[in-house]
Amino acid sequence: MVLALIAIALILIGYSAVSAPLDRRGITSAMVFTAAGILVGTSGLRIVEIDLETSAVQRLCELTLVFLLFSDSTRIDLLGLRRHLGWPSRLLGIGLPLTMLAGIATGLVLLPAIGVAGAFVLSTMLCSTDAALGQRVVSDEAVPARVRQALDVESGLNDGIAVPFFLVAVDLALAQLSSGLTLAVVGNMAEQIGRGLIAGILAGIVAGLAFREADARGWIEGQWQRILPVAGAVLAYMIALQLGGSGFIAAFVGGMTFGHVARRNGELVTSLNEDIGGILAGVVWIGFGALAVELMLPHLTWQVVAYAVLSLTVVRMVPVAIALWRTGAQAPTVAFMGWFGPRGLASIVFGLLALESGIPDGDVILTTVTLTVLLSVFLHGLTSVPFVAAYSRWFAAHAASRPTTAEAKPTPMSRLRRQPRT
Repeated sequence: MVLALIAIALILIGYSAVSAPLDRRGITSAMVFTAAGILVGTSGLRIVEIDLETSAVQRLCELTLVFLLFSDSTRIDLLGLRRHLGWPSRLLGIGLPLTMLAGIATGLVLLPAIGVAGAFVLSTMLCSTDAALGQRVVSDEAVPARVRQALDVESGLNDGIAVPFFLVAVDLALAQLSSGLTLAVVGNMAEQIGRGLIAGILAGIVAGLAFREADARGWIEGQWQRILPVAGAVLAYMIALQLGGSGFIAAFVGGMTFGHVARRNGELVTSLNEDIGGILAGVVWIGFGALAVELMLPHLTWQVVAYAVLSLTVVRMVPVAIALWRTGAQAPTVAFMGWFGPRGLASIVFGLLALESGIPDGDVILTTVTLTVLLSVFLHGLTSVPFVAAYSRWFAAHAASRPTTAEAKPTPMSRLRRQPRT
């Protein structure tokens, strides 16, 4: 264990020291940490060996997503976004459900043994996107602001929206093991979502009121302005666990409630929350790389490979095209936005939760998720710089001849994740 922690610390230090030049070249932190994890993991030097069955691993991954969900939802400027929700609302309201349905259909065709419930679980695990895997796409100002905002808002919100569907899918998969559980499944769904909402609202109100009143009286020191939201995220998560609800829903709702009640949703307030989430995410990516090859090889088939490839292409891109139909978006824009739907941290966390629950055909489902995320880490990371350059050139030429094109509509960026320094 000590040697593994030393290796992880050295990897984090090494990446930190060269993070800026790597980012400029489109080499993301997820790529570096995953590759390093493969090197030091069970298929390489065997320095970092992780037992997925331990609760510590699952809690670490859960808390990583909790901090990022709370941070993202705290930063949502609802008033600002309300006037520019056209494309994001289409991606979330039309594209996300269609992606789930396409994933289910693909699963039934390629992996019929997992059944409808298993295909539903797999689809919900892979419907969320992670803009951090292609950070250049949402940070490069050469990309139209409307496109960046739509992808950024979609990525920040869809993992929270996907949580209830994932929980329902897992319950349905487990219900297949015995009979007469329909009412129990519906009741459990209501408990997970409802109690998660209650936990998030309670924690958000408590933390938000404390922040607002203390800040108004000048009672809160600078560093505690950043620490208090961290405690708020933990509070939402722990209350949800105590009530038997979803900690992810609690974190997402808690962040929105905190931002509304505290009347503060800027980077200063959420920076520590995101920093902690970022550090934990680095550890998770190292652990993911350390286990990826060993997890995949025993159950890897051409059907699994086909599903992973289709999940990153057709299953994502066709729903995006339908969602953007009749919006004025040109074909290059539709293709660009459809391609950049990386699968990342949320899919890993969902995979661990599904494995912990003991769903049928869990090995096949986890193998498919692992391969999809692994491909996404490198494909979306490596294509971000050249694709952004090519798309930016097209847009510059297109906007010059058609300045009123839909892509050129002025749109403020409401950052859900902080811009990297360059």
